[in-house]
Amino acid sequence: MATLIAPSNHSPVEDAEALQKAFKGWGADDKAIIAILGHRNVYQRQQIRKAYEELYQEDLIKRLESEISGDFERAVYRWMLEPADRDAVLANVAIRNGNKELHVVVEIACVLSGEELLAVRRAYHNRYKRSLEEDVAANTTGHLRQLLVGLVGAFRYEGTEINTKLAQTEANILHESVKEKKGNYEEVIRILTTRSKTQLVATFNRYRDEHAISISKKLLDQTSDDFHKALHTAIRCINDHKKYYEKVLRNAIKKFGTDEDGLSRVIVTRAEKDLKDIKELYYKRNSVLLEDAVAKETSGDYKKFILTLLGKQE
Repeated sequence: MATLIAPSNHSPVEDAEALQKAFKGWGADDKAIIAILGHRNVYQRQQIRKAYEELYQEDLIKRLESEISGDFERAVYRWMLEPADRDAVLANVAIRNGNKELHVVVEIACVLSGEELLAVRRAYHNRYKRSLEEDVAANTTGHLRQLLVGLVGAFRYEGTEINTKLAQTEANILHESVKEKKGNYEEVIRILTTRSKTQLVATFNRYRDEHAISISKKLLDQTSDDFHKALHTAIRCINDHKKYYEKVLRNAIKKFGTDEDGLSRVIVTRAEKDLKDIKELYYKRNSVLLEDAVAKETSGDYKKFILTLLGKQE
């Protein structure tokens, strides 16, 4: 369930005019920007952008970048992009920032449907004039490269059929590989990059039933290197992406000095999808409302914008 509730009676032209008015004078009227953009769905935001360009011969995103700054500007910029384009930007930033941020690429590859991932690869190609696979391969090595290239290039079957015998066989392969610590990783990579999510969840469940521990918990003992970290992230995202995102939010808020990038990424990308469910998981896990935790750890216009996307009414 989404947290964003957009009005059905909006006028793109009126919104574009109101935004132009908000940009006039010394310093932008950030409250007006949040009131408009924080309550419009992806289709409406694209309509506003189009209307603004027609009225003022200027790209609304570029204007916003020049009017606002800091974490607020970064969050609004990402919010204004179409989802596939946004994920292409997030992936590119993560690749350029090196191994410490490659979990973002894994997230995108493992949470999105086959069609959505294909759209991201197209958007990446259009924006950077290179393929996503090419950039991932150029910036990684060894098993990590094999896993990431396989994940971003995957086009999984989306059906609900499960082969229980296969789940058993592949749970055994995963177990042997994890147990060995330097096991048959080619087989692990093949399983994770080719099977449908439904089939993989059946395999992970089989693993847990046989070994009385989830494979992601077992892998936690070994996440010292980048390959195992990526493996762990992939399994968590495929198994239950909402639980995964709850943990990203928890870590972002708990850090010494909030991780605004992680916080913005989850809230901006999930506000129109399943942020309501992630909020509920957060409350169950932490006995604190996500809005209250965010309000305590953030400030200014960034705080107001993020709280708006979380569905907190003024």
